[in-house]
Amino acid sequence: MSSALTDLCRYPIVQAPMAGGASCPQLAAAVSEAGGLGFLAAGYKTADGMYEEVKQLRGLTGQPFGVNLFMPQTQYADQAAVEVYRNQLAGEATWYETPLGDPQTGSDDGYEAKLAILLEDPVPVVSFTFGCPTREILDAFARAGTFTVVTVTTPEEAQTAQWSGADAVSVQGIEAGGHQGTHRDDPATDGAGIGLLSLVSQVRETVQLPVIAAGGLMRGGQIAAVLAAGADAAQLGTAFLVCPESGANVVHKQAMTNPLFVRTELTRAFSGRPARGLVNRFMREHGPYAPSAYPEVHHLTSGLRKAAAKVGDAQGMALWAGQGHRMARELPAGQLVKLLAAELEATRSSLIQGSDS
Repeated sequence: MSSALTDLCRYPIVQAPMAGGASCPQLAAAVSEAGGLGFLAAGYKTADGMYEEVKQLRGLTGQPFGVNLFMPQTQYADQAAVEVYRNQLAGEATWYETPLGDPQTGSDDGYEAKLAILLEDPVPVVSFTFGCPTREILDAFARAGTFTVVTVTTPEEAQTAQWSGADAVSVQGIEAGGHQGTHRDDPATDGAGIGLLSLVSQVRETVQLPVIAAGGLMRGGQIAAVLAAGADAAQLGTAFLVCPESGANVVHKQAMTNPLFVRTELTRAFSGRPARGLVNRFMREHGPYAPSAYPEVHHLTSGLRKAAAKVGDAQGMALWAGQGHRMARELPAGQLVKLLAAELEATRSSLIQGSDS
């Protein structure tokens, strides 16, 4: 790993920030305590809610950790398309006996307030998703002593992150669960994302920044593969989703290895932005018609998703998952970090022995 990343964690293992509850202080603390880099997800939280979680995490570990922010969305959705989708979801609202949300709830996710808190009371790492901050903001974090990471899905986005002054890039392959972290949401490129190994190699040849590889990674051998391709560390989300410390809904956790869910797909059905999840009834019925409208659709369906979770209906929930979800292991997070590190070391040793024979 690069020296800057080496200072943050003993092992090249980063727990992905999963918005929606999974990445809670207990999970991040367990990962950091075990030698990985734990992350909190500030997305969908208020600034005060984020700060409370940071304080809670600091009380659980003295090890480095990160906080992930969603960039404000500056693209304007077609409101007529959003209204059509609202009408299509009327049956869901009746079924779950809950009203649809207000799509105009807001598009900045409290970004400025969260920045102010994290600059006034710095944390070791801050990462950004759905875009790249300005150089002024990244320079301010540098002065505060915070290591900054920008999520990228193309070599061009990685160049933007380097030009803007980021310390590292989180390179997200098409295999990743949850939202694709594209800087610009272009419906014309839906499903055209690059596989992780190819993307890591392309980014490595494009920029001079440390690379954190993310997307479908579930085993230490896969971590070895992305490190061999040029990554400095690996980021895993779905692998940690099923840990007992994870704040994910129990129905979501169980679905990861439930034979009823055989594959994942990218969909706009739940949020209006491409995100990978287990294919269920909601995705099949509404995915083909969901507009490109984030976060409007996210706000619209929020109540439906909560109602489905409350009654334990996996067919109406956003079951975010990477392509390797069937390989999930229900282990304590610290134990999983140690196992991944052991698998990584075993893979490296076998490769060395093989080259010597």
